[in-house]
Amino acid sequence: MLSISGDASCTRNAVIRVTMWPMASDGSLTEGEHLVLQLHPHWKTLLRPILILIVVVAAALALLILLSSHRNSGIARLAIGAVAVIAIMVWFAVPLLRWRTTTYELTTRRLRLRSGILSRSGRDFPLIRISDVSFSHGLIDRLLGCGRLVVESAGEHGQLVLSEIPTVEHVQATLFQLVEDEQARLAREERQ
Repeated sequence: MLSISGDASCTRNAVIRVTMWPMASDGSLTEGEHLVLQLHPHWKTLLRPILILIVVVAAALALLILLSSHRNSGIARLAIGAVAVIAIMVWFAVPLLRWRTTTYELTTRRLRLRSGILSRSGRDFPLIRISDVSFSHGLIDRLLGCGRLVVESAGEHGQLVLSEIPTVEHVQATLFQLVEDEQARLAREERQ
């Protein structure tokens, strides 16, 4: 935690700047709301695109090496390069951008989901409406440090299941504590 001498608002802003990812903006938070956690899906979601990238590059290099002994192979080399670039864009770059632009944010007042590459979409879940938070993870997920977070809320959507959440146990505990803190804050406001 960052410690700065001065008033509380200065300390609050300094902490937010240190812990925030560049995509989040202070302007989207309400007054008195602080960003607590911001996460992307676990890096394991990128394993398949990385393997595809390795296979595509290896195949393109192998084909280029085989064609190096042939004369007049310029067009074939260009075709191999073009197919490799298209395959890399479709099977590596798009999933990488999707992973990078998907965020899960926990604030002191809500759970925020944001996703989208060209067009963005988002959902906000007020903490006061969350009734239960649970997680699950199998053996491989435990080894990799990720899992599935299940958030139950009162309202029309009922249950929200988020998969591939990094440090899912920590996220679940933090979200549970934030829900309790929000309920206590609202109870204090009602008494005043």
